[in-house]
Amino acid sequence: MFKDAVDSYGTPEIINSDQGSQYMSSSWNRNMEDLKMKISMDGKGRAIDNIWIERFWKTIKYNYLTFNPAETGVELYKNVEYYVNYYNNRIHQTLGQKPNDAYQLFFNQSLAS
Repeated sequence: MFKDAVDSYGTPEIINSDQGSQYMSSSWNRNMEDLKMKISMDGKGRAIDNIWIERFWKTIKYNYLTFNPAETGVELYKNVEYYVNYYNNRIHQTLGQKPNDAYQLFFNQSLAS
């Protein structure tokens, strides 16, 4: 699956993973070196690093997918796609703006620095 993604979208500059055994093997590290990818690993026990994505998945599961169960994998894919678009294009109370707009502002400021 990883090879398919690289073949389709190109090799990323950096890959971030946790410290699971599958990411610590010499085979994995050799493949990353062959692809000239830098490896970034979360610190052991750093669950807080994933808080934003964990919160998003909790939200989609409990606020949308529970009430809109899918009968097939294709239907599930479409439901997730719909919710991601909804989530990213609504004004969030904590941000006071849409996540896409917040990201674009941050990205533009990073480029200007």
